[in-house]
Parts: sequence; C-alpha cells; structure tokens
Amino acid sequence: MRRVPRRLGLLAATLVLASCTTRYPVKVEEPPKDYARPLPEGMMALEKITDPALYPDFAPGFEDRESLVRAIDYSLGYFKAKSSLKYYPYLDISHERCVKSLRAFRALLGSVQSGTELHERICAEFDVYRSIGWDGSGAVLFTGYCEPIYKGSLARTETFRYPLYRRPKDLMTDADGTPRGRRMPGGGTVPYATRAEIEEGGLFAGQGLELVWLADPLEVYIVHVQGSARVDLPDGRQIKIGYAGKTDRPYKSVGLALVQDGKFAKSELSLTRIKQYFHEHPEDLPRYLNQNESYVFFTENQGGPFGSLGVPVTRQRTIATDKQVYPRGNVAFLQTTVPVLDAGRNLLPMAFNRFVLDQDTGGAIRSAGRCDIFLGTGPDAELLAGHTTYEGRMYYVFLKDPHAAAAAPDGALPQATYAPAPGAGAVPASGGAASGERAAWMATAGETPVSASPVTGGNLTELRRQRGRD
Repeated sequence: MRRVPRRLGLLAATLVLASCTTRYPVKVEEPPKDYARPLPEGMMALEKITDPALYPDFAPGFEDRESLVRAIDYSLGYFKAKSSLKYYPYLDISHERCVKSLRAFRALLGSVQSGTELHERICAEFDVYRSIGWDGSGAVLFTGYCEPIYKGSLARTETFRYPLYRRPKDLMTDADGTPRGRRMPGGGTVPYATRAEIEEGGLFAGQGLELVWLADPLEVYIVHVQGSARVDLPDGRQIKIGYAGKTDRPYKSVGLALVQDGKFAKSELSLTRIKQYFHEHPEDLPRYLNQNESYVFFTENQGGPFGSLGVPVTRQRTIATDKQVYPRGNVAFLQTTVPVLDAGRNLLPMAFNRFVLDQDTGGAIRSAGRCDIFLGTGPDAELLAGHTTYEGRMYYVFLKDPHAAAAAPDGALPQATYAPAPGAGAVPASGGAASGERAAWMATAGETPVSASPVTGGNLTELRRQRGRD
C-alpha cells in the first residue's frame, strides 16, 4: 500500500477541517467618540484654512437669505454692547474685524445673483476658518434644540401641579453667568442643593418663586433642557419664559442612563423614545430625573426666545457652541444633516448646508466637538430637535484684512493645528454653565451620531413646497 507523505496528510486534514468549519467575521468595536473632549489649555476651536482648495462649497447658502440677514442684524446689535469687547481678540480676529465682517457679509447677500457667485465672492474676499472638531479631524456632533409649547397655569391647580421656578436670591454666579454655588446667610458659599433636594425636599416652599405650573413633571424637565418655552394659560393668554440661571451641580443625561440600564437600545435613543418610556413607566420618572443634579431657573420674557448673547435666536439660523473656545456672534457655515417631516409626517434626513450665526450656548454643548442648532418653536420643532444627532463640519468666515477698511455700512442691503488623540474617549467631558442644558438627551461624551443618507439635493425648499409651507 502506498503511504501518503506526512506533510500532504496534514494538509489534507487541514483542508477537511476548514471545509467543515463555519467562520464568522469578528466584529471589532470602535472606541466611542468623545465629542465633548476638552481642548488643551489655551487652545481655541478654529484654525485658518490656508489652501482655498479645502474650502467647502458655499453655494447652497444662497437660499433663504432674508432670515440670514435678520440673524446678522441681531449679531450686529450684540457687538454694539461694550461688554462684547472683552471677548476679543480671538486668535487673529479683532472685535472691529467681526463687525466689519458681518456688515460686509450682509452687503454681499444683497448683491450676489446666484450660489456660484456667492461662493466665488466669499473665496475672494473672506478668510475661512474651520472647526478642528473633537479630535482635530474637523468632526463635530450636531444636535437640535427648540422652544416647546405646553399648557400651564400661573396658580397651582389639581391639573397643574409642577412648578418652574424663578431664580432664587442666594444663587451665586460670575459676571458671565457661570454658577458658583449658594450664598449662605452668614457669609461664604456652598454647593447648591440637588434636583432631588429642591423638588422633594421643598427647598423653595413659601418663597413665592413659582413662575408657572405645568401638568407633567417630564415637561418641566424638558423646559430645563431646552432653556425656554411658551406656556398656554387657561384664559387663552400665552407667556414666554426663558433661562435665568442654573445651579453648580453636575449634569447627567437621562437618556444615556436609560440606555445604560437596558431600558432600550442606544439606536432607539430620542426624545420621542424617552417620552414613550416614561409614559409606560411613570414610576421610574423621579429616580431618573433626580440622577441629573443640575437645576435651571426661569424668568418671563417679552419677545425672544433669546440666546446667551441676549439677542433673539432664529430658526435654523442660530447655533449654540462653547463660548470658551468659539468666537461669539459670527457667521458660520454648517455641513451636516437634520431631520425634516415629509407630507405624511415621516421623519427624513436631509442635508443641511447653511449659514448660521453663533449666538447661544448650552449646558451639554462643551468644547470644539459639539454644536446645537435652534430648530424653532412648537411641537414639530420639538419632534425634530429630539431626533437630531448627526456628525458634520463647521466653518467660520471673516473679512480679509485688506478689505476690512472698505466694509459696507449697515444699510447696504435693503431690508494652531490640533493633533488627533491616539484614542477617543480618553479625556472626560467638561461641565459648566450655559443657557439651559440643551441636546443633552442624546449627545454627551461617548455618544454615536445617527448614520443616515440625506435626501438627494440637500434643498429644504422643495420639501417645504411638498408640505405647503414657505
């Protein structure tokens, strides 16, 4: 009998085993992206682009210039305040250059005839700066916020039992609004009470701090997150309320806590899903809300809603960023995605390539990797904001120095490189004070943005026509 050589026998056995074994691909988990990762001390979020070939396509920004001009005018109003001077220079950008840039950009919007011309003029007349993003790559997580509308009462009733409070006199803050704790009667400052101590301990009982009463404790919490609201009263009146301060206690995301406890998958996380869970499990509401120790206070507003710069915010034209690392009040250009409602009220992702003004801040909006877009007022805006979690890029434009002296007057228009981290998530997210705690339902350190293909074309106008809206 002929013997099979040893090495051939081993090869044959290996092939037989291989053919009988099912191989499964090994899934490698990517490390979470820490979008709120703090920058190195002294570093800012922007860097100047020196190669025009790396500029984004600004042509889509030609759409709906009327709302953009209105937002620019609000920023120009902010720069008239002497208090705005202390935040400049920012990098090589002076306060004067910001004002001239806004005026020149406003005039440009009234003179160009097409998106192509707009792009060409920006490239010729403006310097472009990019956000370095959370890790130096330029990646920014975009979320949404809104001004919700709820029913309420100025007096407590059987229906309306959950208050939004005015700012207490013992809340200590810095000149820029950063909370420092609670002033004690005998002097000194201590950390302010937690959410549970305020709401369950009756801390403000008998002080007359109740501004308005709502019917649902979750609605109260949502107003804390958004930083403003409108309240429809039983007599038919509507009042507007806005941010007046917050405690120095740390923020914790309710949505992430629910995911971490296995209540639903991270892929399901949205404001709609959070509402659904607490509707089905109301007994869990106090336990989860109290995990967020931070607490927000309010005042009644005339007009608004207002951003942290003290000027009105504009739907799809105002963004909130961390003002420790981004410059206040200036024109920015976003390349990202937002959800929209089609004629059947289905949520669809659509490309959002649009000029905005940096006019606000948010408690969960920290460092260079986070940005929050104001999406409007009412139930639809609340729905859209609660489903906005997309990655993208952000650019700022400033008039080139040679053009600064020749910037247009107000009436011209008729009515340092950041080295990526070796691994994401290594640095904890920073905290701090801001107007409300917006977009913190879904987006904090370690969150993953929604991945979706935008509607072809990225033009919001066509979908508005389908919905019968301007």
